[in-house]
Amino acid sequence: MPKLKITPHQPRTLVWWFARRHNIDFNPPYQRKGRLWSDQDKGFLIDSIINGFDIPKLYLADFQYGRSKLNEKSLAYSIIDGKQRLETVFDFFEGNLTLNTDFVFRNDPGLRLGGLGLKDLRTAYPFVAEEFENFNFDIMSVYAEDENDINELFVRLNRSKPLTGAEVRNAISGPVTELIRRLTEHTIFDESIRFSTKRAGDQNAAAKILLFEYEDKPVSTKKSVLDNFAKGESVDRKKLDRSRLELSARRVLDTLNEMEEAFLPNDILLSSAGLFPVYYWLVRAVRPEYQDDIRPFLIWFEMERKKHRDDQKDLGPEAVVDQQFARYDTLNRSTNDAISHRGRFEILKAAFQAYLDERYDMTSALSFRD
Repeated sequence: MPKLKITPHQPRTLVWWFARRHNIDFNPPYQRKGRLWSDQDKGFLIDSIINGFDIPKLYLADFQYGRSKLNEKSLAYSIIDGKQRLETVFDFFEGNLTLNTDFVFRNDPGLRLGGLGLKDLRTAYPFVAEEFENFNFDIMSVYAEDENDINELFVRLNRSKPLTGAEVRNAISGPVTELIRRLTEHTIFDESIRFSTKRAGDQNAAAKILLFEYEDKPVSTKKSVLDNFAKGESVDRKKLDRSRLELSARRVLDTLNEMEEAFLPNDILLSSAGLFPVYYWLVRAVRPEYQDDIRPFLIWFEMERKKHRDDQKDLGPEAVVDQQFARYDTLNRSTNDAISHRGRFEILKAAFQAYLDERYDMTSALSFRD
């Protein structure tokens, strides 16, 4: 059998697929996160299905062709492209979705069906329910022996779609991608951060701090740099050292554990993905005995920074300019530049030491690790 084979799947109704939903892996490694569509978007898909409009092809890794080392979960299918569409269909079957309020059934526009669910349609309008249940998706079965082939297919299928850099990198096979996925399993990404993870925002943040650790300093986290990192290259374009990379990941996990202690669940301080790497590097630098002071300091710093911005806006030229806040705001406009990462960290570091000096009447910089 060829290493990569793509053939049309035997036509099956949506009812048939729904009955086998538990035999489909919706979260293979290369997939973007689910539940990205709004209810309005989902309703529009159901509208298109019921009214007989064409739906783009779906692609499934079909493990019924034979045994495959890629079938880690021992399921019949794995989603390659079409996750949102299948999730939407299953939501409608399970009663978690209704027709949009402006829905019009083209075969009988006089029917008022907006807001109804599939259960309602089965009871009052079974012929409409049948249009949905008996619809056939155009599904392509994919057999591959190498994960790189599936990753390449995923990227090619999504080439014209607005994938984020992190979503594309997630389809790159290699140790960096695997470590990034492992890091995002840390509870800080589930419980503490507030920035969105729907478009792989957590993986993007994890990639940045892993790169920081590997380089042992804040560096540029622009897309091209992170792409090269995922492909196995350091900032200076040298091949990554696997042992050093593994050690860097362990250090990241240690610091994330400290961050989990320093920040609250759903912490407002972790609302910005652009600040997360800087806060990470600050926590990494602070001695354990002062970890409890990090959050109160950052709350104070952000309140003072906001007050400074408000003064600049309200008082204009008469406002007193605080250089640390002014520079921090300037650096915060380019969150992926190496200068921005390092500059914001140095400002926070100096401000934190001053904060401790005043609070504990300290006279020397003993709050940071060597």
